[in-house]
Amino acid sequence: MEREGRLRLRRAPGALLLGLLAAALLLLARDLRGGGSRGQSSACPPGHFRLGAPQQNCSPWLACQALAREVRPLKRVGEGAVKRVFLSEWKENKVALSQLTVLELKDDFLHGLQMLKSLQSKHVVKLLGFCEEDFLILTEYHPFGSLKNLNQILNLPKYKDSNTWHHRFMLAIDYVSILCYLHNSPLGTFVMCDSSDLDKVLSQYLLTSDFHIVVNDLDALPLVNRSAGELVRCGHQELQGEFVAPEQRWPHGPEVPFEDSLMPPYDERTDIWKIPDVTNFLLGDAEGSDLVRFHLFEIHVACKKSPAERPTAEKVLDSYRKVLTSLLRGTVMPGTRDML
Repeated sequence: MEREGRLRLRRAPGALLLGLLAAALLLLARDLRGGGSRGQSSACPPGHFRLGAPQQNCSPWLACQALAREVRPLKRVGEGAVKRVFLSEWKENKVALSQLTVLELKDDFLHGLQMLKSLQSKHVVKLLGFCEEDFLILTEYHPFGSLKNLNQILNLPKYKDSNTWHHRFMLAIDYVSILCYLHNSPLGTFVMCDSSDLDKVLSQYLLTSDFHIVVNDLDALPLVNRSAGELVRCGHQELQGEFVAPEQRWPHGPEVPFEDSLMPPYDERTDIWKIPDVTNFLLGDAEGSDLVRFHLFEIHVACKKSPAERPTAEKVLDSYRKVLTSLLRGTVMPGTRDML
């Protein structure tokens, strides 16, 4: 891979340097945007939200009567096992109205709502209102949809300038930042259980119009309580395949029928196992992405070790940021400076 990366980058050093400059400007813009819609300084008080420009007033979360009176569903834009989602309108704002699909899954629906209420931050989709008795949740609408649509969006001529290794790597940093937040949330350590394959993981996140990621689906988010010895199991079905962590797979062999009660529990390090696969998707095949993969190789190998040996989400995030900084500064790993 090192030789292939050297050959590719030597063919177009000017393009790479322009990419590095653009990445630096992108980072600066993100820092300056700290007071914007994702910044903590513009945050509303608990139980309130703001849509649109930062100077807009904060509104309290909409309750049942306001949802019924002020929100107008337009069309269905998605449906999962627990919720169906409608593009809707509230005071000339496009919003997303989620409705429970079947009553048997109301516990999952209400758990997801509780998580949305409790974990509001720049990492989580903005909650605008809810009605528990009618099983409705109103959130900010993101027209790009789920993260599964990333390649489709970036292949559009309108967004070709965003289809670069640095924009894509920033999305990977967003993704790991979200895991870091969930693993160290104010309520404790949560595990993203709806993650049995890549498509399932991607469907839990939304791509914002300014090319950030927010987590959207928190219906399957169990809590690890290590001090009480309480770990988790993701669902009640057997999980298979290389995407899920080894400790999530049935350990007793095919000769023993799967039984949920015999499945050993695990913790948030199952999320770490999946980081390299998600990041590989996010990086795509943009020019320069192989160089990023080269620098992430060591931390990604560590993510695939046994649970106790895997790095924390904070460690992965720190490594990602160091790789980005090294690429921007040109202080890359020994023996690879001639790639630049």
